[in-house]
Amino acid sequence: MTEAAELPPAPEQAREVFGERFADAVRYAELLAEAGVQRGLIGPREVPRLWERHLLNCAVLSEAVPEGVTVCDVGSGAGLPGIPLALVRNDLNITLLEPLLRRTNFLTEVVELLGLDHVTVVRGRAEEVMGKLPPVHVVTARAVAPLDRLAAWGIPLLRPYGEMLALKGDTAEEELKAAATALTKLGAVSTSVLQVGEGVVDPLSTVVRVEVGESPGGVRFAAKRAKAARTGRARRRRG
Repeated sequence: MTEAAELPPAPEQAREVFGERFADAVRYAELLAEAGVQRGLIGPREVPRLWERHLLNCAVLSEAVPEGVTVCDVGSGAGLPGIPLALVRNDLNITLLEPLLRRTNFLTEVVELLGLDHVTVVRGRAEEVMGKLPPVHVVTARAVAPLDRLAAWGIPLLRPYGEMLALKGDTAEEELKAAATALTKLGAVSTSVLQVGEGVVDPLSTVVRVEVGESPGGVRFAAKRAKAARTGRARRRRG
């Protein structure tokens, strides 16, 4: 039996969550179960639980994302949570940021196949694109790294008063406490742990929210951001 054959039918909740993009969500699940497994983007054992553990778990993150904002999905991998979020939220302008070529190739194929015109795929590491990509309202991430390290990558990509939303597991509270000092140095002014997905996923999806003030990344990144802005202006003048 192939991995694709092991993909279970979409649960009824998926039809409700994805609405008019339900067929696209099904196609994305099939791509993950086929090409995603073949290219090593997800493990074969994840296929039977793709809907509950991955697509729906990520789609409900939309409950925490404001309307009409810009989003950067850091370390997007196979597109989680960025693509499920894009399927349920046409109002968002989403960048899928991923350093590995085989993953960005897959993401580009998915975006084109599903007609996600409000999604852009960018190959690179977060620390490399700061100043090259416009700052965003929201940074999202899932299972990329411990919270302190993830924040060091994601927070500098935010615009002032933006927020990072990180999908985490049972250790969210502990991670948040352990990362408190690092988050403060990065310009965080408020942190919280949210539970989303009532009536859709069980257990609920756990989200760590980190809100920043007027200086995302803190003092450490202020000079880098200013230098990147000057470089960008100089390039535009030369162009």
